[in-house]
Amino acid sequence: MDLFSPQDAPATWLVVATGVAALAVTVPRRVWLLARNAITIAHEGGHGLVALAAGRRLEAIRLHSDTSGLTVTRGRPTGLGVVLTLAAGYTAAPLLGLGGAALLGAGRVTLLLWSATALLLAMLVMVRNAYGILTVVLTGALFVLVSWLTGPEVQAVFAYAVVWFLLLGGVRPPFELQSKRRRGGAPDSDADQLSRLTHVPAGVWLAFFHTVSLSCLIGGATWLLAL
Repeated sequence: MDLFSPQDAPATWLVVATGVAALAVTVPRRVWLLARNAITIAHEGGHGLVALAAGRRLEAIRLHSDTSGLTVTRGRPTGLGVVLTLAAGYTAAPLLGLGGAALLGAGRVTLLLWSATALLLAMLVMVRNAYGILTVVLTGALFVLVSWLTGPEVQAVFAYAVVWFLLLGGVRPPFELQSKRRRGGAPDSDADQLSRLTHVPAGVWLAFFHTVSLSCLIGGATWLLAL
């Protein structure tokens, strides 16, 4: 299996259809509550990856059945490292989607599937609760099954659907957080923790999350649709 050989993109109507399917998973609340687990994996994985890159010690990752999560790191309680770690959560799914769109735009479907599998395997090592382990294992198994048991056409459609979901699904959580904060909830959200650390209002951090997610969606869609 050649990870770096380009593959032909599916027909434009299939690319559009995968985007519509991802939107249909993202918008209805009942479906979203289940599908959001995948965004939570990306969110907590983003915290963990950036924490390691910033020189912090990654202690544990937990994923919960209500689609919330927790990443525990050790290091200086202030400074750039902890700021980057906190900022990585809500931006992780959109940025992963943008990176995936870049790979698909270059025809690297196989590379995308196996890169995602490798990231899930690396994350699994740090997950410390049963539900989290189950979620990551099932997600990773889906990528492996598609990579091994299906043909190039099915792999491409699956990869496009995943990337569309990361891009579209990455837009919704900042709006959900904004709604919770408006009702007085989520006092220890990433935005509020960042506000206390940087003395920048939480609303500015929310605007940053919105800007990243929407920019990634626009840029990613441009690559996926070959505009």
